[in-house]
Amino acid sequence: MTHAIGIDIGGTKIAGGVVDHTGVIVRADRQPTPASDPDAIIEAVVQMVNGLDDGTIESVGVVAPGFFDAERSTVYYSPNINWRNEPLKARLAERLPGKRVVIENDANAAGWAEFRFGAGREHHSMVMVTIGTGVGGAIVLEDRLLRGGFGTGAELGHMRLVPDGLPCGCGMRGCVEQYCAGTALLRYANELADTGGIGAPLANARAAAGGVLNGHHVSALLESGDPGAVSCLNLLAERLGEALASYSVIIDPNVFVIGGGVAQAGSLLLDPVRDSYLRHLPARGYHPEPDFSIARLVNDAGVIGAADLARGNE
Repeated sequence: MTHAIGIDIGGTKIAGGVVDHTGVIVRADRQPTPASDPDAIIEAVVQMVNGLDDGTIESVGVVAPGFFDAERSTVYYSPNINWRNEPLKARLAERLPGKRVVIENDANAAGWAEFRFGAGREHHSMVMVTIGTGVGGAIVLEDRLLRGGFGTGAELGHMRLVPDGLPCGCGMRGCVEQYCAGTALLRYANELADTGGIGAPLANARAAAGGVLNGHHVSALLESGDPGAVSCLNLLAERLGEALASYSVIIDPNVFVIGGGVAQAGSLLLDPVRDSYLRHLPARGYHPEPDFSIARLVNDAGVIGAADLARGNE
């Protein structure tokens, strides 16, 4: 079984690693992303691959945020990197002769890693939802990544959840992202802090931090069992469970995997999400119920998924 290299290009850092056939990273590297300079990004990736390669590597997977074409050769658009119709695969293949180069959306790669080696590995169909600054995700249906006819599918954060709801960065209103992302949790926390009562510990944390409440403050209060912080997480979980019930009607996964920073809350998040899902599930009692799990590979998922896709294991 040959090793492969996985490279995960983010808005602020490029992470890379040599990954074995069991999903273990055996060598790793990282460096800042020159996000405004496409030529510099290509150079940084090539140098990282060459530095990781011991002369035995045949396949390289490179993943990044953005919309990719169906052939996985061009990045139509990346929100935090200066790529517009970027022929990423061709440019990398030219600089890495003799190697099989595969490119992929980062959320798809992370989902594939969880499916192959993490929380979804015992199932054939999986929906992974990542809850961070925004809401992303990946869909594996009958052992295959679902990418859509144009290659831009599985944008789970932009399903309409609330008609005429809050405006979203995508240009629409009421998207899942506006009610289930980490930014939504902070909004709930700030709103509760303004009301007093059980919101007092949140207000105190905000005042001690100079008037700015962040995810670390809310996480610390969640770990202590603070009723106000838990009620804010429950608001997010209620909306997320509702969204997952809608995904289930269309996709019918065996398992939902929840990742991202907010998922560090573990069962505090997962239990109310499951309860909400069941309340919103059509034909409950007659529809088989999927498993729910927290993602296991965390920050390494993009690198691991990129390498595994490069090996052609999908």
